[in-house]
Amino acid sequence: MKEREIKGGFRTINPATEEVIKEYTYMTDAEMNSAIDRCDMAFKDWRHVSAKERAKVIGAIGEKLMERREEYSNLMTSEMGKVIKQSFQEVKLCAGICKHTAENGPSMLANEERELQNGGKGVISFSPIGIVYGIQPWNYPLYQAIRYAIVNLMAGNGVILKHAENVTGCALMLKEIFEEAGLPKDLFTVLLIDHSQSDEVIANDKVRGVTFTGSSAGGKIIGQRAGEALKKTVLELGSNDAYIILDDADIEKSAQACVKGRTYNNGETCIAAKRFVVVESVYDEFTKAFVKGMKDIKVGDPMDKDMGMGPMARKDLRKTLHDQVNKSVENGAKITLGGKMPDGKGLYYPATVLENVKPGQPAYDDELFGPVASIIKAKDNEDALRIANDSRFGLGGGIFSKDEDKAFKLAQNHFDTGMIFINSFGLAQPNMPFGGVKDSGYGREHGGFGIKEFVNIKSMMRLEQ
Repeated sequence: MKEREIKGGFRTINPATEEVIKEYTYMTDAEMNSAIDRCDMAFKDWRHVSAKERAKVIGAIGEKLMERREEYSNLMTSEMGKVIKQSFQEVKLCAGICKHTAENGPSMLANEERELQNGGKGVISFSPIGIVYGIQPWNYPLYQAIRYAIVNLMAGNGVILKHAENVTGCALMLKEIFEEAGLPKDLFTVLLIDHSQSDEVIANDKVRGVTFTGSSAGGKIIGQRAGEALKKTVLELGSNDAYIILDDADIEKSAQACVKGRTYNNGETCIAAKRFVVVESVYDEFTKAFVKGMKDIKVGDPMDKDMGMGPMARKDLRKTLHDQVNKSVENGAKITLGGKMPDGKGLYYPATVLENVKPGQPAYDDELFGPVASIIKAKDNEDALRIANDSRFGLGGGIFSKDEDKAFKLAQNHFDTGMIFINSFGLAQPNMPFGGVKDSGYGREHGGFGIKEFVNIKSMMRLEQ
């Protein structure tokens, strides 16, 4: 039995202290099916509420999140270990998503009229389809749920959440906040279920769409299960994003942004900077500045507002990361900073830098989900782009150059990913699409695209006879 498992359920554990926070019991199949039925009943009423009225509730959710910002932030930090200041930032981001959706959702969902080829009238509507089932990870306990739930509620759908077990408290508090803000009871439903039960949810006829954020291996399983049931999916999967340092980059600013990009959220971010591809002419200068920045990161109690990193979220995740570091070293990588498993309480891992990173090493080929940076030397700018694209993943990436126009053109024409940051590191923007290609999945969230992923795009026509 795993550390977090108990008979018939599981426990949440504070990764900074390794103490148990709370124990939970899995739902029975009957309880699970009853919850789905209640969500479906709530949906049947909600679908007929006007977009304008739905928007009022969505806006109120954002306001309620900010009212309970401190409480929610403390819970996030306790359950998964992110530093408290970043928990506060996450709540603010999610409140902003609610505000943006409330302000723009009705116009995004408005009917479109089109002239038909031989005369007549065409109208396109965006109708809700039913329940959207979200299977979400632990690394952004609030954002991962808000990202898909808010737009689907705005679209008129019902929403079910299976959150990662270690952030169950965050899932249940979110349901509470939604209903306090005026969302109809059971329209947003949290299921405490295991993987076999989750397959039954996907197969349930009342569930019309499935969205999953997690590993590529997990995405293949979810995609297969949903495909067998003819359910549409959106898959936001892992990546080993490359940040390219071109020969004309501002090295000091590049190093600062890259350190933040590798260590934000304890390095446990799908769209984090992970591989740093540096042109040979600036390699030594960048590496020196980058290693210094990584060395200066304060690691410790995540409740301390001065800390830069807290612990990793789970013991098994830390072990996997350390094994990847050791395997990379066995295959030729060199540890320039960190790389040693610390002693004592708390699931901490040091900011780590690997050099001499090459194909065949986990540090080059795979996703390292934690504060480990891979520095790779490129011959020139063209070679740097080749290395960046030499990946089965394609979620995000970055380009650093003093010539911003050139960087945007390279991003558009040569970078095979869904998102690219220019001379910066960032996370989500509500008005920009979020998603990837290749083994990083498919479908988009945010930017007006996510709100239409799970709707019936309905054509209505009057033809001239």
